[in-house]
Amino acid sequence: MNVIWLFFLLSGMGVAMVRGDVGTITQGALKGAELAVEVALGLIGAMALWLGMMRIAQEAGLIHLLARITRPLMVRLFPSIPPGHPALGQIILNLSANVLGLGSAATPFGMKAMKEMQALNGNRSEASEAMCTFLALNTSCITLVPATIIAVRLAAGSTAPTEIVGPTIAATTVGMSVAVTADWLLRRYFRRRGGRVC
Repeated sequence: MNVIWLFFLLSGMGVAMVRGDVGTITQGALKGAELAVEVALGLIGAMALWLGMMRIAQEAGLIHLLARITRPLMVRLFPSIPPGHPALGQIILNLSANVLGLGSAATPFGMKAMKEMQALNGNRSEASEAMCTFLALNTSCITLVPATIIAVRLAAGSTAPTEIVGPTIAATTVGMSVAVTADWLLRRYFRRRGGRVC
């Protein structure tokens, strides 16, 4: 990715120099930096609110309660993770943040979940089935409240920032269904062949 971004940057600068329009690069960089700060400041409130809520839920034991409630589903999705293992709690936190549309808030929970699953994996270089399933769920998780996108739309001056909720729910539901189905089919296929899913 770094090489691709460097290529875009250098090619843009090269075209601007050839056209004698170097001032456009400076203006674009300054406007981009200004917009980045505005969007970041707009997101701080939403992120702080939901991260705080997640932390309160974790400390109050609601995550353990949610883990108990979702245990039948989690056992089916992650049969190799023992019940009550910390990885399940981190997976639930990650999926909860994703359901609320807080991708950046979900990232730390996802990293902790992967670390716990890697310990169960015996620190092998290949990903376990549970890790592959989690990756599929994390990248395609259903989003009921796209809070980050709504905050970005608000920061950009949208007059109807919540009008994307319906299409987001529909698109992410389809995406997650396809991801879970593909994971299940690939798992069965590779088990028959004696290999691993990823």
